[in-house]
Amino acid sequence: MNGAGGGPAVRGEPPGGRADPPTVLDQDLPLARKALAEAARRCDDALAALPGPGQRSPRQRAAADAAKDAARALRCRFMDAHADAVYDELTDGRTRHLRLVELAESAATAFPGLVPTADRLAAERVRPQAAKEGHEIDQGIFFSRVLRSPVSGPHLLDAMLRPTPRALRLLPEFVLTGEADLGSVTLQRTDGVARLTMCRDDCLNAEDDRQVDDMETAVDLALLDPAVRVGLLRGGVMTHPRHRGRRVFSAGINLKALHGGGISLVAFLLRRELGYIHKLLRGVVAPEGTRWHAPTTEKPWVAAVDGFAIGGGAQLLLVFDQVLAAADAYLSLPAADEGIVPGAANLRLTRRAGPRLSRQVILTGRRIRASEPDARLLVDETAEPEELDAAVERCLARLQSPAVVANRRMLTVAEETPEEFLRYMAEFSLQQALRLYSDDVISKAGRFHAKNKTVPGRRED
Repeated sequence: MNGAGGGPAVRGEPPGGRADPPTVLDQDLPLARKALAEAARRCDDALAALPGPGQRSPRQRAAADAAKDAARALRCRFMDAHADAVYDELTDGRTRHLRLVELAESAATAFPGLVPTADRLAAERVRPQAAKEGHEIDQGIFFSRVLRSPVSGPHLLDAMLRPTPRALRLLPEFVLTGEADLGSVTLQRTDGVARLTMCRDDCLNAEDDRQVDDMETAVDLALLDPAVRVGLLRGGVMTHPRHRGRRVFSAGINLKALHGGGISLVAFLLRRELGYIHKLLRGVVAPEGTRWHAPTTEKPWVAAVDGFAIGGGAQLLLVFDQVLAAADAYLSLPAADEGIVPGAANLRLTRRAGPRLSRQVILTGRRIRASEPDARLLVDETAEPEELDAAVERCLARLQSPAVVANRRMLTVAEETPEEFLRYMAEFSLQQALRLYSDDVISKAGRFHAKNKTVPGRRED
């Protein structure tokens, strides 16, 4: 049986080069499926005999960790041997294009013990992060192996570049009216420009599962509407006392939601990168009859930064064709502070800013002000706050040239291949899952929540 990478699976090989002896998990899929389910049941039984995660003694925590580690090692071994066979069964031989959540739910049903069921995740979701068992780590294992495969990975990537059902449902009305209010994002079409405005003034546009869904819908609508030639993303006017009456771009991940257990690995962290951010870069899958000349429908995008782009807000800027910022704005990626991996920024920032500045920003939390020289590596144009509107309109007009789309496509091909992105996302899936349930992230999220009750969901670093 070939491994997820297409060649012979390397199973538990130590530094000396000797592989672990074959087990039933490495054999035919039906036998491996049963063995995995039995191993998962043993782990569940061991955890059920202990108090909940928040009430365990150090010794009980060690016992729980040992049980989960053993089960996860077997899941890795199972997926290393059978990733493509599992994916083919779930997608009917890659004839169905399942999105991330659909794929995970199907895997939970078809392969008991491989990933958590929807009911188990729902029960976990109502708990604070510190009181969870960490079942999403099993999803991280699953997706790391699927994305790593040269067969299954591209198919899943293609599935995630397709328009969402919600967008297809709203498209006729948007084409007719040029307006859509999605909740946390509004969308207006004027003179060929799709203007996306993030309007979560309750949390300074800090992102959660809801906003990711709204953003992907808005991006789909802009890409699918033939009357749209260029897209603009900007933050709306805030009501918070410190920013009342002023626009703010984005405060990154919603730390209140993270502490409360409301940030999910699949529906937020993976969907965000494989969904709307990747669509901003590559577009949506094109209709069948037009794919001979372009596999996706893509358009140029402009971002206008007012106030600040923190964390996920700064990550977004790395896929835009033009970034404009008010002279008093700043950018930061406080990943070391938060303890999580800043999306695909580790992949993309180095290409734009170089390795030294990237390490300063990601590892030490350096803040880049739009007015300083280093900001030129990340921002195309700065303007005084009162002049930013006019600068944005000039930029939008420039990007409506007919040759822009073809050239941006070639720039993307040169800068980031799908294979590079898949390789990164395969590792990201597991590492981010582990970070979500690390002691330092849980502790930091709780402290941020306690310190920033007046700013729901986010501190300003």
